[in-house]
Amino acid sequence: MSGIVIATPRPGRALYLINGEHYAGAERVQDLLAQQLPKFGWQVDFACLKAGAFERVRESSGSALTTVPMRSRLDFKPAGEVAQLLREGGYDLLHTHTARSALIGRFAAHRAAKPMVHHVHSRTDRDTESAVRNRINSAIQHFSLRRADRLIAVSDSTRDYLRRIGYEDGLIRTVANGVPAVAEVREWRAPESQWVLGMVALFRPRKGIEVLIEALASLRAAGRPVSLRAVGGFESEAYRQQVLAYAKARGVAEHIVWTGFTRDIGAELARIDLFALPSLYGEGLPMVLIEALAVGLPVVATDNEGIPEVLGNGRAGLLVEPGDAAAFAHAVATLIEQPQRARAMARVGLQRQRERYSDLAMAREVAAVYEELRAEGAFA
Repeated sequence: MSGIVIATPRPGRALYLINGEHYAGAERVQDLLAQQLPKFGWQVDFACLKAGAFERVRESSGSALTTVPMRSRLDFKPAGEVAQLLREGGYDLLHTHTARSALIGRFAAHRAAKPMVHHVHSRTDRDTESAVRNRINSAIQHFSLRRADRLIAVSDSTRDYLRRIGYEDGLIRTVANGVPAVAEVREWRAPESQWVLGMVALFRPRKGIEVLIEALASLRAAGRPVSLRAVGGFESEAYRQQVLAYAKARGVAEHIVWTGFTRDIGAELARIDLFALPSLYGEGLPMVLIEALAVGLPVVATDNEGIPEVLGNGRAGLLVEPGDAAAFAHAVATLIEQPQRARAMARVGLQRQRERYSDLAMAREVAAVYEELRAEGAFA
């Protein structure tokens, strides 16, 4: 046996083509994958179509980042630049994460003769408040993914959406989002007086903050000792002013703390007693929900796309219909009145995060998708 040499696969290289403008749930996924995939034999670098928050905030310092500016929706110049990066950087594949990056990626991967993987973080047909824009984005996605070698869906509901719009099972792989485990989790206890509700988001209309403000007003009108800690920035200044005016009109402005964007989500979650997720739509599998479970918080959330999967269809948190402020307020009041139930749900949620939604499991399964392509000879 002394003369036998066992060949081992060389480390793989993936180029992630992303928007880069914001840093929210999808960007957190990209950042964590870049940090954890090297443990499974894959190095990740980034190409950003816009300069912005991702470059400033990311923790994946071991990954190179190049900005290839896409100056308008009809600017295809970045496709050539990305193709050049793929060839000269010795990358094995291109991994795209948005409709915009998939469009550029389609041409770049073809020019460089590299396989393309696309990550579907949420439904494109319900991604914005504009029906016209959603139809345009869906058409762009359909065109862009014709040459995709694999589609990664972040939840069973996202996988089912892809099936309904015509993609075959052989193309789709489901890889749930995940977050790092928290080493020491405090046992949840009901507050002695004031309950602090917490929401974490890049605030935009589909996140449902107005619903939560209305629920807060209803709870306080009923004599409930509740306040809200809203963590994150706003998509636009115009929308920020609109939301602040709404909170003032509902008489609860002084009971809301707006923290702005923060890197330390864990520190903010430690300041709240109950996690609220009132999203109206567009939640493939929300990272902030998993992070709330990871620190042992009880949850009230909407029955929206991938959310019920994470919460075990109500075993790890209470679910209400999207847009129903009265139902949301009632669910919060239920957990205030039944702290033992809240504690039990928090325990179930923590266990589910550790068993199903870790960053290591996410990276391992994404690496397995890449290795499928290697086995098929896609990197030749």
